[in-house]
Amino acid sequence: MTNGFFITFEGGEGCGKSTQARLLSEELNSQGYNTILTREPGGVSSAERIRKILVEGEKNSLFPMTELLLLFAARFEHVERKIKPELNNGNIVICDRFYDSSLAYQGYGHGIDLNKIEHLKSLTIDSFQPDLTFLLDLPVMEGLSRSKRTNNKELRFENMDVSFHEKLQNGFNQIAKNNSTRFSIIDASQSIEQIKKIILNIVLDKITINKEP
Repeated sequence: MTNGFFITFEGGEGCGKSTQARLLSEELNSQGYNTILTREPGGVSSAERIRKILVEGEKNSLFPMTELLLLFAARFEHVERKIKPELNNGNIVICDRFYDSSLAYQGYGHGIDLNKIEHLKSLTIDSFQPDLTFLLDLPVMEGLSRSKRTNNKELRFENMDVSFHEKLQNGFNQIAKNNSTRFSIIDASQSIEQIKKIILNIVLDKITINKEP
């Protein structure tokens, strides 16, 4: 049990989750909550070094299982060094991607047995999971187009075949369906302001901790 509240953002490439995670953090801070904004892979120095291996370079530079093992190594560091301590201090942690991305990308996208991914989860972070997860749902081609328009060096996953991204999107929707009490699916084709308002209303309705005095 923790005293904080853990929120994650999920979705395919270019869906706007990083923007919405930042906007939510800023808005909650302005309302008197103490929030920590972080990301996966990354969030702490050791995991950020792993991130560079995962998101840069050629699309076939790693085997899918190598990706998965690196992601869980980064996640373990992130959870133990940052996420859990912040939650135990009563803070709101907002994370751009978490475990559901491993299921979607390496499981549904690359075809790794979902039971193997669940086993790795039990070995590393056990039953630890977010209190609330937002899935920003956007058509695959629109998301890829958005992502590649930005000045972004982290294009290893964007450069994978469209069929991979279609399986990824289907995977995210299946994961959300299987975890409907935790997930809120957001139509990411709406304006940034519309999405921000929808997300904020959901969070304020579900949040279980008090503002800073």
